[in-house]
Amino acid sequence: MHKSFRTSPPRKRDRQRGAALLTAMIIVTLVATLAVSMVWQQWRSVQVEAAERARTQSAWILGGALDWARLILREDQRSGRPTALTEPWAVPLAEARLSTFLAADKNNNTDDGPEAFLSGSIQDAQARYNLNNLIVNNAIVPTELATLERLCQTLGLDGSVPTRIAQGLRDANEAKTGNAPLLPQTVAQLVWLGIDAGTVRALEPYVVLLPIATGVNVNTAPREVLVAAIPGNDVATSERLLQIRQRAPFKTLADFQAQAPSLNFKTAKLDVRSDFFEVRGRLRLSDRILEERSLVRRLSTGQVVLLERERVSSRE
Repeated sequence: MHKSFRTSPPRKRDRQRGAALLTAMIIVTLVATLAVSMVWQQWRSVQVEAAERARTQSAWILGGALDWARLILREDQRSGRPTALTEPWAVPLAEARLSTFLAADKNNNTDDGPEAFLSGSIQDAQARYNLNNLIVNNAIVPTELATLERLCQTLGLDGSVPTRIAQGLRDANEAKTGNAPLLPQTVAQLVWLGIDAGTVRALEPYVVLLPIATGVNVNTAPREVLVAAIPGNDVATSERLLQIRQRAPFKTLADFQAQAPSLNFKTAKLDVRSDFFEVRGRLRLSDRILEERSLVRRLSTGQVVLLERERVSSRE
């Protein structure tokens, strides 16, 4: 007697093998996806932690540049000399490796520290024209508007710019209506008043926004600002005054006025000392460069107070 065995048709066995293979591939794909996801999450956590650590280290190091500026400005005030470009505060801090600041002696090995390089500079904020001089008691001051008009004319800017800036600052100070512009705190924010970016870039080296009215420091102001600050002044006279102050800074305004007796100084708001400074710190840490700008005020007591601090650049 012969027994017969039923076997699955070849096509059915192929379909079963194909389904099993597909299931195995799906499982492998899911496992690989989960593994990659876990690795990515771990990598991201490491990157976030490293970035936060670098940010904290950078803030600490750049804070050191600010402390350096405080010390320099405090010592400068003790000297009793006028604020001039011949003083130590005006000498930039050249880029130096951080380990040169941290090493206590020659035996202190700091070669295993981070490749961090620090540099900085101090700039006299009162070397520029203070735009907040334009507004007094929510009204535009005509003599100050004329100063800004002379500056814009010297820089070759549109004649409508001074009035637009003055009106925008006045409206922002009043802030009586809901559509009033925001009050700018920095020159870059003049775009809030409808001033185009190109004009703002052209003005930035010559104007500033300080919390109180200030005079232009004749010992540090560039030629263009001196032309604008003194009615009747011209480029040639300003250049001659710059050459005189290079040899010997003006100790008093009387000394300055004596060098140009034909000019009208009655409405000019000038000074030979400054209270406001911009401190710039630059940190090169491994493959990143970080730059910060701080606005400080030096009080009569010698204390240097931080008014603003912003990161102006952060790039690879």
